[in-house]
Amino acid sequence: MSGINAAVVNVKTKGAKADGKTDDGQVILNAWKEACGGPPPSSVLIPPGTYLVFPILMGGPCKGPIEIKATGATLKAPPELKIFKTVNTWITFLNIDRLSINGGTFDGQGHDSWRNKECPRCQRPVNIGFSSVRNSLIKNITSVSSKYFHLAIGDSRNIRIENITIHAPENSRNTDGIHIGRINDVNITNSIIKTGDDCISFGDGSKNIRVENVTCGPGHGISVGSLGKYPNEAPVKGIWIKNCTLTGTQNGVRIKSWPDSTSTTVSDIHFEDIVMERVGNPIIIDQEYCPGHTCKKGGPSSRVKISNVSFRKIRGTSTTKVALKLACSAGFPCENIELADINLTYQGPGGGPVTSKCDNVKPNVVGQVVPAACSGGPVHPRI
Repeated sequence: MSGINAAVVNVKTKGAKADGKTDDGQVILNAWKEACGGPPPSSVLIPPGTYLVFPILMGGPCKGPIEIKATGATLKAPPELKIFKTVNTWITFLNIDRLSINGGTFDGQGHDSWRNKECPRCQRPVNIGFSSVRNSLIKNITSVSSKYFHLAIGDSRNIRIENITIHAPENSRNTDGIHIGRINDVNITNSIIKTGDDCISFGDGSKNIRVENVTCGPGHGISVGSLGKYPNEAPVKGIWIKNCTLTGTQNGVRIKSWPDSTSTTVSDIHFEDIVMERVGNPIIIDQEYCPGHTCKKGGPSSRVKISNVSFRKIRGTSTTKVALKLACSAGFPCENIELADINLTYQGPGGGPVTSKCDNVKPNVVGQVVPAACSGGPVHPRI
């Protein structure tokens, strides 16, 4: 961003110590307020260094476009959970139009919090949260060791996420890479996500989302849902996942909803050109999703209606013999599910072929599909 009278606020000149020990959060927040209220386009410059940052909220509206430039900088959250007793996010961006974040490492220092022994009643905070943010760009950032989700974006629209890296150990609890919900128009591209939960998850109200050239793993895969747990969930519609690679994940591409759920819909979901490397459950619709197995057996089926979903050009290796599982709702069967040009092989103990399992769905098969789909729907040769 540039402008003759643009406000450029350097946090170092405003008093930030960047020694990794002194809380620089208030200095960064003061710099934000000055830039936000200054002549647009404005920017906050965080020079290289290590900054300890206690929880902050950077709010708008600002007078115009605003950018945070943090290339070479590392921001560290305090490791103690007790500091987050009254907040659920470490760094929050709220009610901003035309925000740009370029560069920087955001270290949640979450290792102790994953065990959650020091403060059992404390909530674990999201690393970076965005709410009511519009027409914005997040690029070239690294998020590591978040105490909870790394990026959470809600009630927003027209967001681009480019060239980001997310990392947390495979055994870190609930460290979803990017979670979005109640949001319209998001593009996530050219990124690497290694974490202990879903690499990317889409909550209710997610619409018009495109994910391309993302590497995922370890983690729990790329998931639509879980859905149907809470009242008044908004429909999910228009999600395209393309040209992605999943390595060593518990699941591949997945749609999941709770049994005995509230009513909502999932439609127009497309997974295409996906490489699976040693992935469990590479293709899965799970409408009996119940982590912890606390749901009543034989209870009402999911009331989430899934339709117009395609799995195309998916290839690689599965660590589970059932590589294709479509467990749809008995009360609201899946409709118009397409399987096209799929080639999966089993790589695990005992060897043997991969298999498929389908309930309450008659998928349409196009071209060659391995494992052979539990069809019942039409089979269309590739022309």
